[in-house]
Amino acid sequence: MRKNIVILLLGSALIASLLIRHRAEVVQRPVPLQVIVPVPLLLPLVVTVPPAPVVPVATPYDALKTILKEAREDPALAGSAIGFSLLNAKGEVVMDENAETAFIPASTLKTLTTATALEVLGPDFHFTTELKSTAPIKEGVIEGDLVIIGGGDPMLSMDDLNAWAADLKKRGLLRITGGVRGDGSFFSGSIYRDFWDWGDIGNGYGSGVAGLNLNHNRYIVMLKAGVTEGTPAELLGINLQIPDAAWKNEVTTGSADSGDRVVIHGGESTTAIHLRGSVPLGAEKFQVTGAVPDPVRFAAHHLREVLLAAGIQVGQSSAAMAPASHSLLTHESPPLLDIIKSIHATSDNQETECVFRMLGLKAGKPPVEVIREYWKPHGLEFIGLRMEDGCGLARADFIRPFDLARLQFFAGKGPRGAAYKASLLSKDGLIWKIGAMSGVRTFTGYAKGKAGEEFCYAFMVNHYTDGKAVSELSRRVLDAMLGL
Repeated sequence: MRKNIVILLLGSALIASLLIRHRAEVVQRPVPLQVIVPVPLLLPLVVTVPPAPVVPVATPYDALKTILKEAREDPALAGSAIGFSLLNAKGEVVMDENAETAFIPASTLKTLTTATALEVLGPDFHFTTELKSTAPIKEGVIEGDLVIIGGGDPMLSMDDLNAWAADLKKRGLLRITGGVRGDGSFFSGSIYRDFWDWGDIGNGYGSGVAGLNLNHNRYIVMLKAGVTEGTPAELLGINLQIPDAAWKNEVTTGSADSGDRVVIHGGESTTAIHLRGSVPLGAEKFQVTGAVPDPVRFAAHHLREVLLAAGIQVGQSSAAMAPASHSLLTHESPPLLDIIKSIHATSDNQETECVFRMLGLKAGKPPVEVIREYWKPHGLEFIGLRMEDGCGLARADFIRPFDLARLQFFAGKGPRGAAYKASLLSKDGLIWKIGAMSGVRTFTGYAKGKAGEEFCYAFMVNHYTDGKAVSELSRRVLDAMLGL
């Protein structure tokens, strides 16, 4: 190519010289021919330089990333679903893992109920129970019935009933010609949520919710193991009588290390209560908590027993069921904040459901709508949320880790934020609410890193088979957050 360029340039030079000669005829001196030697064209030299290797930039979250990566590769967690969302002090996402996929939350769902109730009902809200009669006290006698009118209080206790009886006795009451009735109409519908399992509703942790509740609607069954494995266990008795209960005991004796495997099958308003499963070998007085099948009747029955024990005669209610128009006393529950502290400390489903139902009753709409509407102006849409109850006992409950973490952020920054945080369990910079059921383990709350920044988090594991592996993973994740 360069040779062609030279030839072309030489040709151009020759033509130029001929023109110069032609013009030289009119000049006195000839102009010598000048040959222009072209300079070769220099093409640019392109050198390909390999890119420098990309060196990952270390971040404070590397330890957490490594833990979650190892969890994904752990054979013990194969098939498990793991979700994680971590927000910084500004509410910004700094790390996530399947954070926008809905998970079964178990009891961490309770924080939606408690955080909303603190904001909507207020920490000083009280449930109210009234004791009325169909006639006034005259000369130590009530010519009619005594009626307990429930207000949804989850904390009413046998001690409260004893205090009522002592108060009435002090006021001169000696006899009630009628009986004792209960009114639980404050909450309508079933005492159980539609998606609670058959294996839950007879046991204490699945106790029902009525407008009138007593002793958390629970009783204690006492059992004695047989002499050898496989032999029947003996039913020793119960601590609080269940009116007209028919007990069917099928509990056997398990190995010495088998623990509590008793399941109580009951149901709403039933009188047939089945005890199944096993107690450990060697147990002399093994206690299991059951759920009262008819809370309203249970409360009325035990007030009658307390009055009789106090020396006040009680007859039988008349068929007429006259209205209770005479107020004898009003009883208030502890303030809502104390109830919420109890919920967070014991993960009590019955207490939570009373608060959940009260949210709906006060607003005149389903409680889940109250929760959604309250947090929406904060920018919390709860995408994928499903709340079949307020406590998380239903396996049909779903929430995304991202939304659960953001709830903690907004609740902590809200007007009741300090009270809400203080109501949760805490230790060494970690604040938490845990949720657990078969195949489900979840945590949510706050973690203060070693640098002093407070993070909001939700860590959720579903569908696992190895509980020890999940416990170890949970410990590592929580510890790593404290190291940020």
